[in-house]
Amino acid sequence: MEPMERAARLRRPIRLRIRIQPWLRRIRRPRRGQDAAPRPARARRGRLLTALALLTAALLAFHSAVPNAVGRIGSLLETFLPWVGLAVPLLLVLAVLRRSAVAAVALLLPAAVWAQQFGGLLLAGDHGPHDLTAVQHNVSDVNSDPAGTARALLRAAPDLVALEELTASALPAYERELAAAYPYRAVEGTVGLWSRHPLTDARPVDIRPEGVGAGWNRGVRATARTPEGDVAVYVAHLPSVRLGWSGLGSGRRDKSAGLLGAALAAEELDRVVVLGDLNSTVDDRGLDPVISRMDSTGRAFAFSWPASFPASRIDHVMARSATVTNVRTLPATGSDHLPVAAGIRFDRRADDSPTAR
Repeated sequence: MEPMERAARLRRPIRLRIRIQPWLRRIRRPRRGQDAAPRPARARRGRLLTALALLTAALLAFHSAVPNAVGRIGSLLETFLPWVGLAVPLLLVLAVLRRSAVAAVALLLPAAVWAQQFGGLLLAGDHGPHDLTAVQHNVSDVNSDPAGTARALLRAAPDLVALEELTASALPAYERELAAAYPYRAVEGTVGLWSRHPLTDARPVDIRPEGVGAGWNRGVRATARTPEGDVAVYVAHLPSVRLGWSGLGSGRRDKSAGLLGAALAAEELDRVVVLGDLNSTVDDRGLDPVISRMDSTGRAFAFSWPASFPASRIDHVMARSATVTNVRTLPATGSDHLPVAAGIRFDRRADDSPTAR
């Protein structure tokens, strides 16, 4: 190479090429007119899980605000309200899988609401002294062993036994097995009450909703002469509900609950016990006419239906001027319901004389 050419090359400017790393390019601000890069899919999933957590908390806390006008969705939600809490662990697993800290924190809200409403039911209930023990059982009209069912109920040694779905063919078996321990009874239609203590003033209670035939008799009331004084005992079996394409069919049940509530409002005795298959839970607004007339509903899980996989307690022991204690289910019988037993402790300030209401 000639000396002149070599000198010319040495005089040229040296250009340095610096390669920008790909990760730096991704954080550059977009130029004007360009769209910003989309957020990671994980963030979007976090927002969805957070929204579901807040929705779960809202349903638990404000279930009474869910309208019943269309398909009685509100009553359906309230019938299985404790189970809504299962959304919390499910969403927590998804939040962990998506590594969404925001969603995990948001789940503290529905967890706290559920704990406030139902957490106390997980603790030991009231097992203190009581004056009476009552057993409530829908024995099923297709029960193939009514005698065995009656003997199973005797093991709980109750003072009061309320049975629903009694049939003409099965009734003699129940009477035969219960007669020795419970010489007093009041049977009306398909419901009956057996008692260790004398029963007086037994009469039917009309809870038949409109559109149901005249032979439908599912309510009875009697006065039990207990050592603690007279107690009005009601046994009721409200109409069944059906879930279909149009929603929860609980119209007849709600009307029957209204009739039972009216009977309780007119009751003159201060001490009242209600035993029965009310075909819903104490959280369901459809039972408000009954619950509003009682002081104690025996709030507890004690799921009684269906017997094969209990998911709801639709069999109840309720009381007025008394406290329902130690609510529990008994071993399965030949019915699709589990028997429910509870203690009843009367309020000592109540007297036994008729009280104007």
